[in-house]
Amino acid sequence: MKKSTSYAKVLPVLFGFFIMGFVDVVGISTSYVKKDFGLSDTLANLLPMMVFLWFAVFSVPTGIFMNTLGRRKTVLLSMVITFVAMLVPLVAYDFTVVLIAFALLGIGNTILQVSLNPLLTNVVSGERLTSSLTLGQFTKAIASFVGPIIAGVAAGTLGNWKLLFPIFAGITLISSLWLFFTQIHEEPAKGKSSSFGSCFGLLTDTTILLLFLGIVFVVGVDVGLNTTVPKFLMERCDIPLEKAGLGTSLYFLARTLGAFIGAILLVKISSRRFFIVSMIVAIVAMAVMLTLNSLWAIGAMVFILGFACANVFSIIFSFALKRKPERANEISGLMIMGVAGGAIVPPIMGLLSDAFGSQIGGLLVLLLCLAYLLFCAYKVKEAPKAQEA
Repeated sequence: MKKSTSYAKVLPVLFGFFIMGFVDVVGISTSYVKKDFGLSDTLANLLPMMVFLWFAVFSVPTGIFMNTLGRRKTVLLSMVITFVAMLVPLVAYDFTVVLIAFALLGIGNTILQVSLNPLLTNVVSGERLTSSLTLGQFTKAIASFVGPIIAGVAAGTLGNWKLLFPIFAGITLISSLWLFFTQIHEEPAKGKSSSFGSCFGLLTDTTILLLFLGIVFVVGVDVGLNTTVPKFLMERCDIPLEKAGLGTSLYFLARTLGAFIGAILLVKISSRRFFIVSMIVAIVAMAVMLTLNSLWAIGAMVFILGFACANVFSIIFSFALKRKPERANEISGLMIMGVAGGAIVPPIMGLLSDAFGSQIGGLLVLLLCLAYLLFCAYKVKEAPKAQEA
């Protein structure tokens, strides 16, 4: 951590990752919306598509725009949009309104992820970047973990799962006020002005392209598991949605623990080696899960998957930022555009699940995504220490 910074500056930035985790509520929301409106898997999976589609649309423009507005102010803008998104389902509740609410959530989360990750580089030093990003993912995972629990308690005890939205809206307001009153020094953007051409031109670097596709597939796996685990448990174990939804919380509990442990380990060990081992474990766990019918056995594999995948996003993101640190804003926009994998993978999973008449069709798509990530782990090279300092 930089000597000139303090925890007073680091903590509000890290708390922003908690707001970032609100986007994962789309997983359990998809199951509830499917139940409420009697939707097919193909139609229900439009909900995560409406969230993650905007990562393809707004990521690069945000990276360019951020050079003018600044990272901190861009983060604050994202939180205003997120706050509004959380209020929309309270005004009315039908499928169209839900799509609008989650589209706003996706737009806000896109802007947040593009701006918050590089903002972290303003308060931590280069050699701590990977572990700090992982700590941010740990904070994000806490929000992802508690979302399905709040929804389940609200549905089972209060009779309305949507009560999680005003809770999340209040937390978003607190986070935005905390950051608003925190002053963070940002160096002005150097070099020539950014453009769409210069941003997308980064993909001519084969390493950046490899990492970009890695983001596409790791987010696809994350969102795919988030939306499919409850349905898979209902199919294989014949349990109600309120209980099956806890499978999503189990997944995010594992991600939370994995990110916390990863933040410690990645200070000391090779990120690339950590990446490779994680993907081997994840592939084995996914393959085994497809053969199981026991609630506890499936739960164990879900936990292992969450633990193994917990640090992959931050590892890939840090590799990309270290590749060209002088282009951090543009690279952040480009990498976050890859989060649109959350809009691409679930609809494909839904189509295959409907075609197979089973959730196993969709989970096979995730197995292919994990195979690519293992390939990416073997191909990527770590940045020299000189670039990290």
